[in-house]
Amino acid sequence: KMIKPPAVFGHDVAGIISEAGSQVSDKFKEGTRIVVANSAPCNKCFYCREDNRQSMCEDLLFINGAYSQYLKIPERIVEQNLLPVSDEISFAEAALTEPLACAVHGIEESGLKPGDTVAVNGAGPIGLMFIALAKLKKARVIASDMQADRLETAKKLGADITLDLTKVKDQVAEVRSLTENNRGVDVAIEAVGHPKVWEMTMAMVRKGGIVNLFGGCAPGTTANLDTRLLHYSELTIKGVFHHTPAYFCLALDLITRRAVDARLFITAERPLEKIDEALDMIINHQGIKT
Repeated sequence: KMIKPPAVFGHDVAGIISEAGSQVSDKFKEGTRIVVANSAPCNKCFYCREDNRQSMCEDLLFINGAYSQYLKIPERIVEQNLLPVSDEISFAEAALTEPLACAVHGIEESGLKPGDTVAVNGAGPIGLMFIALAKLKKARVIASDMQADRLETAKKLGADITLDLTKVKDQVAEVRSLTENNRGVDVAIEAVGHPKVWEMTMAMVRKGGIVNLFGGCAPGTTANLDTRLLHYSELTIKGVFHHTPAYFCLALDLITRRAVDARLFITAERPLEKIDEALDMIINHQGIKT
């Protein structure tokens, strides 16, 4: 199940195997460098077998506890989502496999084609990953955020245009003005998790466009939907959640080949003894990944 405090937490994790059970494959032995996902599907339920949506698994097994010296990995996750890590990349880079896998899932559901224009709203860790992946799809990227340092990273990852929202009065109008005849973008991705940003994201796309509402909003919140816009513009609006073993494997490959340079995301490091300091940085949106 998803984490419910009070509980151990943290799920972006890589490390070295300190001990392996007798039934574990020889490729995973003591001393092996590995990265582990935070979940594994059952591969038996309707969503796993009939609908091919493992991220919607009715018995999705989650694991947390990355903020610790040792972590015991359940059998199901060992079987599907434990991967060896090349010596060519650091543990910090490998640990970003899980969030990148979520973004890979999101980009594959966005229907991007070479030459498409995509608006990525939010340049936090996930938004920046979407930018990097969209550039791999040879798309034109418009990135929006309120923090100058994150927009600078967006440029390094290939964003064609960056919008500093502290200087923009009407984000929707600004984004549409950057498309031919103010038509709107082909794909708009919400990577913030705020209902108002969901609404603006839906208003940015052209007729027949795709809206990916990726950012998870707080429980109990709602967003207004312009029914006329949806109907007469034939929009496709979708949510995308989590990852699958296939996307986790692909994400590690992208990091290992540095097709996505994970080093650009790691802006600070702290030991476990200073976890409170690290969490304060996250809460205050300092840097990208700590």
